[in-house]
Amino acid sequence: MKGNISPEIFREYDIRGDAERDLTDDVVEAIGRAYGAWLRERSVDRVSVGGDVRLSTPRIRAAVARGLTASGIDIMDIGTVTTPLLYWSMHHLDLKGAVMITGSHNPPNMNGLKLGYDNATLWGDSIQEVRRLTESELPSCGPGTVTARDITDDYLAMLASRFEPFSRTFKVVCDSGNGTAGPIAERFFKSLGCACIPLCAEPDGRFPNHHPDPQKRENLQDLIEKVKSSGADVGFAFDGDADRLGVVDEHGTVIFGDRLMALYWAEILKARPGTEAIVEPKCSMALPEEIERLGGRVLFWKSGHSVIKAKMREIGAPFAGELSGHMFFADEYYGFDDSFYAAGRILRILSRTGRSLSDLMASIPLYPATEEARIDCPDSEKFEVIRRIREKALKDYKGLTLDGIRILYPGGWGLIRASNTQPVITTRCEGRDEKALAFIMEDVKKRLRAEGLPDFTWTF
Repeated sequence: MKGNISPEIFREYDIRGDAERDLTDDVVEAIGRAYGAWLRERSVDRVSVGGDVRLSTPRIRAAVARGLTASGIDIMDIGTVTTPLLYWSMHHLDLKGAVMITGSHNPPNMNGLKLGYDNATLWGDSIQEVRRLTESELPSCGPGTVTARDITDDYLAMLASRFEPFSRTFKVVCDSGNGTAGPIAERFFKSLGCACIPLCAEPDGRFPNHHPDPQKRENLQDLIEKVKSSGADVGFAFDGDADRLGVVDEHGTVIFGDRLMALYWAEILKARPGTEAIVEPKCSMALPEEIERLGGRVLFWKSGHSVIKAKMREIGAPFAGELSGHMFFADEYYGFDDSFYAAGRILRILSRTGRSLSDLMASIPLYPATEEARIDCPDSEKFEVIRRIREKALKDYKGLTLDGIRILYPGGWGLIRASNTQPVITTRCEGRDEKALAFIMEDVKKRLRAEGLPDFTWTF
């Protein structure tokens, strides 16, 4: 299918765009045929296919299935599922390929495809190979078959088997944001012996209560209030496809992914001293400081779930994560990002230590920092803008340059990078005190203004 597919939908970690404009039936069917051809080159002829709750997902799932079966690929249709459940299907059903139709945390009009291969997700050059195949004349090798298979009960049983009985009954609040976690989140927590209060559990691709992005504090207000009013031990929030986790302690304090990783590393490094620990450049300096204090070795690496998972496999890392709430456990799990399993690990830590979440987090430094800001910048321009900013910044300061630039100031750092999933530039700052943070914020804004980017307001 030549000339009708926007190359911009083929992003670093997945395929993503406006559902009606970019992901038409013809486009998605062509992608399905191309991915099918890519798989057949690797002697793969069976895949699982699942999707989230967005209104456009059934149409897109049907179109990708037509493309796959036209390429001679047999499909196990596992229905409306979370992305972690789709990942697990490759292990459980002994498959080498998988497709998840999801827009993740993006607005309701957006959607996308995550492509799996050999218990990992395609990214970078592999996604571009699929793009190039959409421009080729591909022979029909079908027809492949489609078989419906519900593995939800098997998945929940597997998760429950990963945890020993807890020392007490925890009360948890779980906010599914009207996404794919809703139908199974309460079942999962009850299987662990928890008392669970569900919020926004009814699947609704319009996301009527709040947007399913737990990295944004404004999306956690209902969860915060319910945790405090119910006396819960902890609150969990899930993004649209439930591969990211948001956490609120018993006082309603939000614990973002970087500080949460420090909690996990305290458990993991006790069992694996000297382990190399991957840290993405968005994370608080408290995280590498804690890793080193606990006896680990810090390795800064690029952001992005597929990129980090690939690095984990390369170095044999037992765990990694992202500020956004992706958590990848390979010490006792499969290495992919599963928000349910990550929530279970928090409860296990609470059970084993006998302490509250706020008490555990109190020992981890909390430096003044901004939340991540997202500034509109066209996909066609954003990487060149970052190149210019990086070049100028390195004349004034040292910096980490593996993903945009993390400018290293005397009293903290400021990150400026191009998003690999959206037409935005993202930025975040942290200082050892408020004075240092104020200086860093102003310097970062000055560098962004110099490139003609629109003004924005920092949130904290």
